[in-house]
Amino acid sequence: MADLLPRRDLFRARLAAQLGTPPLQLECSGTAALLVALATLRARAPDRDTVVVPAYTCPLVAIAVHRLGLRLRPCDTRPGHWDMDPNALAQLCDARTLAIVPTHLAGLVADMQAPLALARACGAFVVEDAAQALGARVGDDSVGLRGDAGFFSLAAGKGLSLYEGGLLLARDPALRTALADTGARDVPHRPGWELRRSLELLALALLYRPAGLGLAYGLPLRRALHRGDPVAAAGDDFPPGIPLHRVGRWRRGVGTRAALRLPAFLAANRERALARIERLRALPGLAVFGESAGTRGSWPFLMLTMPSARHADAALAELWPAGLGVARLFAHALPDYGYLGARVPCVRTPHAADFAARALTISNSAWLDEAAFARIVEVLRRVLAS
Repeated sequence: MADLLPRRDLFRARLAAQLGTPPLQLECSGTAALLVALATLRARAPDRDTVVVPAYTCPLVAIAVHRLGLRLRPCDTRPGHWDMDPNALAQLCDARTLAIVPTHLAGLVADMQAPLALARACGAFVVEDAAQALGARVGDDSVGLRGDAGFFSLAAGKGLSLYEGGLLLARDPALRTALADTGARDVPHRPGWELRRSLELLALALLYRPAGLGLAYGLPLRRALHRGDPVAAAGDDFPPGIPLHRVGRWRRGVGTRAALRLPAFLAANRERALARIERLRALPGLAVFGESAGTRGSWPFLMLTMPSARHADAALAELWPAGLGVARLFAHALPDYGYLGARVPCVRTPHAADFAARALTISNSAWLDEAAFARIVEVLRRVLAS
């Protein structure tokens, strides 16, 4: 609770020093950061209007692209993975491509080779979606620095949180200036929204314990599952509007204090995750995702796939409502969300659809104790044997 006391705002400078990045730009959400990035790049390339994204990603990405009047092109993923398939990506890139948006999902570093090479070949930009990867690294560098721009999310559940917030970064000083100019021009002061976010942050602080979070998130989750609504249960039912406002001084001060704990938090997350994924990999038929060579993840949760949709459904039927931190990350591939309607073209992305049907996540919170994790492992073992 000491984080909530008023203090000097050193938030962005402290985080940039810890991550080893150029100066960071603070926005009110990760989605707002993506909006600012795409609007800035569109001003640089007004003849380009298409954004290519993985077909397995957050629906907010599609909503942001649509809000700017840009065309979304979902790219099918590699079989059994969330990275964009290089062959599918090559077919989608052309003279109208404004940006390719690879996603560092589950705190793990995406394969950037194909997006960077294809963007260079067609004259497009690369925006790294690192919403779930604050603190992830490639060698000694933070994610977000290999593309033209990158962004992180500071939403609740992402580790370091202001309840909502986003950070933009770019290696090129001229682009950083342009991003700052776009934010200053397009993001208004809206005291009502900042008051709302401040109250939500206070509520999160008061409820930030297993019992409190079970009340705030568990009850709505179980209601959604009871009525057979996996989109609401996964938290994927986003409204069409994207709030834009400036982050106030008090919340920046909260982040200043919380940032001091980030290095130790990331180290503990990684140690716990690496131990637990080895136990999960001992289960026959389970695919568990880990760090690629030369990278370090931030590990907000563990990502795995079951051998079939039937196995995934059986495991989730028992574990999702149990309050153990097991869930679907996204309910569907982007083209399969009915409510996205005209925002996402109706195209076949079979690998992404298959991945969505078989994937599940396990919380990497320190609150998930050994007894609870052992229960998850036992349920998975039984379902895999069925």
